[in-house]
Amino acid sequence: MPSTDGRLALVTGATGGIGGAIAAALAREGLRVVVVGRTQGRAENAIRDIRSLVPSAELEPLVCDLSSQASIRSATREFSAHHERLDVLVNAAGVFRKERHTTADGLELTFATNVMGYFLTTNLLLDALKRAATGSFVPRVVNVTSRYGRTRLDFTDLQTSRSRYSYFRSTPPTMLARVLLTQEFAKRLHGTGVVVNAVHPGLVKNTALLHDVGGPFRWVTNTFGKPAEKAADTAVWLATSAEGAVFTGKLWANRKMLPTPGMGSDEAARKRLWDECVRLARHEV
Repeated sequence: MPSTDGRLALVTGATGGIGGAIAAALAREGLRVVVVGRTQGRAENAIRDIRSLVPSAELEPLVCDLSSQASIRSATREFSAHHERLDVLVNAAGVFRKERHTTADGLELTFATNVMGYFLTTNLLLDALKRAATGSFVPRVVNVTSRYGRTRLDFTDLQTSRSRYSYFRSTPPTMLARVLLTQEFAKRLHGTGVVVNAVHPGLVKNTALLHDVGGPFRWVTNTFGKPAEKAADTAVWLATSAEGAVFTGKLWANRKMLPTPGMGSDEAARKRLWDECVRLARHEV
C-alpha cells in the first residue's frame, strides 16, 4: 500500500455507484476515508462493502443528507470537531429524479442536491482544506459532473419551477452548474494552495443515481456504461497523483483535459451562479 502520511479524504455519495468506487479506491491507495451517507445504516453498509474489498481500509461514517442545508451544516460541524484538516474532498453525491420534489429549504430537490450540496459542503470545509496546504501534498477538491450538461443556464428558472419538470430538463443544467462552480472555486482559492477540478466519468453501469429512471435511457446506460470501478479512475487520479495538483478549475475525462462546455468561459455567468448560491444558502463567502 502506498505511503500517504495519514492523508484524509471525505467522499459524498460514497454509499454506492461511482462514489463508492472512489471511496474504495482511495482507501486502497492508503488514505483514511470519511464515508458520507444519507443515513447511518447506509454509511455503515458502505464501510462494510469497502472493507470486503480493502480489509486494511481506515474508514469512518458521516451522516449527511446533501439535499438538506441543515444536515450539511451539522455534518461539517461534526467533521470539524474531530478533524483539523482535510486533504481530499470528493463531491460525488447526486440525484436524477423523475418527479419534482421540494426540500425543507424550499428548493427543488435536484438543484438542492446537485448544486447547493456541492456549493455548501465545499465552502464549509474550506478551512480544513486550507489547513492541509502546509505539507508537501496539495489539498484538492474533485467534483463529479458531466460534459453533457446544457450549454447555457437559464437563470430565470434554475430550479425548473416555470417550465414543465422532467429529469431531462432538471438534471443537465446542474451538471453545467457544477463545472461553473468548479471554476469559480478555483479562482477564489487561487494562492491558498488548494486546487479544484471537475471530472466527467461518462456513463456508469447500474448506478443508484438512476434508481428512479427506467426505459431506454437506463438500458443504454447499463448496456454501454463503464463499471463504477473503471469510471472512478480519473477522479482517483485527480485526488491522489502529482499531476492532479498541477491544474485547477479544469474539466477532465480519461485523465485528459476537456474543453469547457457552454458558459464555462463566461466569468459573469460563474459569478451570477455563485451569488445565487450564496443567496439560497444564506452563507457569507
